[in-house]
Amino acid sequence: MSIETPTGHDATKRTDATSPAADRSAAGRTTLVGRGASRFVSIVAMVTDVVAILLATVAGVLGRNSLPFFPEGADVTSVVTGLAVWEVPLWIAILAAWGLYRTKNMGAGSVEYQSMLTATGIAAGLTAAVLYLSKSQLSRGFFVIEFTVGLTLLLLGRLIVRRVVQRARAAGMLLNRVVLSGDPRHVDEIATVIDREPWLGYHIVGAIVPATASSARTPGGIRVIGHTDRLGDAVRAADVEMVICTEGSFPGSRDFRRLAWDLESSHTQLIVVPTMTDVSAERLQVRPIAGLPLVHVEKPQSEAASRWGKRLFDIVGSTAMIVLSTPIMLLVALAIKLDDGGPVFFRQVRVGKDGTLFRCFKFRSMVVDAEKLLAQLRAQNESEGGVLFKMQKDPRITRVGHVIRRFSLDEFPQFFNVLAGEMSLVGPRPALPSEVALYEDHVHRRLDVRPGITGLWQVSGRSDLPWTETVRLDLYYVDNWSMAKDVMILMRTARAVLASAGAY
Repeated sequence: MSIETPTGHDATKRTDATSPAADRSAAGRTTLVGRGASRFVSIVAMVTDVVAILLATVAGVLGRNSLPFFPEGADVTSVVTGLAVWEVPLWIAILAAWGLYRTKNMGAGSVEYQSMLTATGIAAGLTAAVLYLSKSQLSRGFFVIEFTVGLTLLLLGRLIVRRVVQRARAAGMLLNRVVLSGDPRHVDEIATVIDREPWLGYHIVGAIVPATASSARTPGGIRVIGHTDRLGDAVRAADVEMVICTEGSFPGSRDFRRLAWDLESSHTQLIVVPTMTDVSAERLQVRPIAGLPLVHVEKPQSEAASRWGKRLFDIVGSTAMIVLSTPIMLLVALAIKLDDGGPVFFRQVRVGKDGTLFRCFKFRSMVVDAEKLLAQLRAQNESEGGVLFKMQKDPRITRVGHVIRRFSLDEFPQFFNVLAGEMSLVGPRPALPSEVALYEDHVHRRLDVRPGITGLWQVSGRSDLPWTETVRLDLYYVDNWSMAKDVMILMRTARAVLASAGAY
């Protein structure tokens, strides 16, 4: 039994009882669900690691003719064979000791990769010690190359396994059976997060609610399978891999401790959802004091996102992109001019940091009088809430516009806005003044940092996202900014642009 505390998710939407996800207790299209799925994922990860280690050893052998891996007269075959016999099990055992074959540590976040680095470093150290004490004929060059290649292949293998498993889970395979515990409203909020992130691989079996809730289902449609006054019995009867406890699961710490005791001999993971949401793990630090697991929360990072480090990153990055993309921008400009003879650029007033207005540059992807035609199309707005205007088949988009929008080429001139300090490479979506006028009070928080060419909204679906989700992602970015997150978003942007998800 293990205890986890997931953070950084927002659960503001309620699941409609009439939706296809309302009856989550039916397995439906799911295959390979439960502990069998967890074992399968662990076995696949282990086989992938073994192959990576063996390939790293082979890579060293293949390079022996051009690099002095072995001293003169060494028996290469016997040395490598002997090395593989004990080194592969040792390396795999260390990876296992660091929890790299426990499914709870796989599939999300950077902890898996950090553990891989640490475990590989320890394996390298132990291998070096064994080789030294045994006076092995292997040279230092072979040792360095093997572990360098090995670490690279291990990380690449884990990335591939992660992507494959996430796709399988999104398709209804390799799922873990879970029950949700707490008052019905909070249970539905957690279920909404799980529905929104199918790659997590959680298959909801049912809900455990307080006895005062007499309904057979939660408002969101989850079947009630027990009550919190007998939580341990209900979890064991459900035979699940995880129980996710939210507010209302137990009245006091003694009840939580009793549940942990009840599940101690089982393989069920106990996951506790704190009441705080949209707080990144980097801002949290658990400090046990007198038996109390106190969670210290660092202050929001909006001020840090406006300091010189991010600005220097924007200057260097935008300058490099302007130089590299100049040929592409010239071709796009020529295509637009030849298409209809209209202006190449489209200038539009947007709202920047602290509400400052600036002119945002884009390549023109619509007809010349697009702004005038907007009033006629308002009734066909497909955006949730009406703050943004979205239309999947907008008749104002030109032939060239469809192409440059698909690959986000229309946004390349915004690198000049970044260089001028009006925008950032990464940040919230730049808003129109008319949109800001419709903001609720809390949404103005997204104006505390410079808007970005790309952002969490860009790599999470672009125009496919509803307005509430766009706001959630922007506010999460503002509060939890870090330079590492900016780099990760830029890396994910390339994949999102090539996939053209939500680009219209």
